[in-house]
Amino acid sequence: MSLISEQNVNQSSRPSDLKITDLRVVSLKGLPMDLPLIRIDTNQGISGYGEVRDWASKTYALMLKNRILGENPCNVDKIFRRIKQFGHHARQGGGVCGIEMALMDLAGKAYGVPAYMLAGGKFRDKVLCYSDTPSEDNGLAMGQRLKERMDQGFRFLKMDVGIGLLRGVPGALLAPPGMLDRYDIMHPLTGIQITSIGIDWLCRYVDEVRSIIGYEVPLAVDHFGHISLESCIRLGQALDQYTLAWYEDMIPWQFTDMYLRLSQAVRTPICTGEDIYLKEGFKPLLEARAVAVIHPDLATSGGILETKKIGDLAQEHGVAMAMHMAGSPVAALAAVHCAAATENFLVLENHSVDLPEWNDLVTGMEKPLIQNGFINVPETPGLGIGDLNEEVVRKYIDPNDSGYFEPTEAWNKEKSWDRLWS
Repeated sequence: MSLISEQNVNQSSRPSDLKITDLRVVSLKGLPMDLPLIRIDTNQGISGYGEVRDWASKTYALMLKNRILGENPCNVDKIFRRIKQFGHHARQGGGVCGIEMALMDLAGKAYGVPAYMLAGGKFRDKVLCYSDTPSEDNGLAMGQRLKERMDQGFRFLKMDVGIGLLRGVPGALLAPPGMLDRYDIMHPLTGIQITSIGIDWLCRYVDEVRSIIGYEVPLAVDHFGHISLESCIRLGQALDQYTLAWYEDMIPWQFTDMYLRLSQAVRTPICTGEDIYLKEGFKPLLEARAVAVIHPDLATSGGILETKKIGDLAQEHGVAMAMHMAGSPVAALAAVHCAAATENFLVLENHSVDLPEWNDLVTGMEKPLIQNGFINVPETPGLGIGDLNEEVVRKYIDPNDSGYFEPTEAWNKEKSWDRLWS
């Protein structure tokens, strides 16, 4: 190592001698999501933080502990390739992704560089954000809530438009008995349809929202409900007049052919991706030209480096990358570094704008993290987290789970023949 590069290295660390010695978990509740945070410790006193996807099991991370002990955390890709087979789509990828975040945090701290540098450098100094905003029963009230977001500085908005708003509207929905209360059946299989009455009602709702917020900023829509593809097309065509930023997750991401039919039938960008794991999961949709925007969640899709690869793959197909994020500042900052390093990035989600103490969960970052609708890309090492604020974190520990980073020796020696080839 040259003297010049050593000047940037954490002098309490010798990166080539760094070894993982422990992995511990603290499970949090009510942020507003429930989620486990992980901490990876090393032989040189440096720790890295990661996060398992909201409402996922900490076991997804703990089962991987014995597979990373003794490894050098700076070998991020090597470790990721070893453990990625233990992830899957949706929240089942959370353990792999949380560990990758923590490795990137550790490697950045060891070398004294922000995580985006380990992903190839940055394209932007600040990251555009939008805030999840709870629904109102009528469009004028919803428009006012979104106008308040604009007054807070947000320049990108999203709201829900779907069958949840139509429950009390006579004649708005057709469904087999009991199906409206089932959430475990995929959309094309429910038999739920929106009638013309329901479509007209939702159009009035969006029209009222637009009457309040105008057309100054993009407005995306989500949470349509488990309705048929044909109802999605009819509703989408009716809503096209409002120039919405995208229709999100109208149908399950697995059905590429349905997404192609949908995208060809409407004139609004089609978006999906928060449950997809690894770049291979995005390929069918991109190669079929079935979406205009992908929406990975870094805590699901594979972590910082894999999500950067997903963004690059999307760019090759002329597709923008927004990012879903419903976690703590740990996941938020990991997403910020990925967004900074990805050229075709569009906007990042946040669910905790209305919870001020969310910003106090970690030290070392700007507060509030989101300022005038943007997050400034940290220039401090790793993810930009000094440490967790133990006093605040303890307030949110799940009372039905373990305490604050309790020992996890029981997971040290679990063994399995993991090799995928003979």
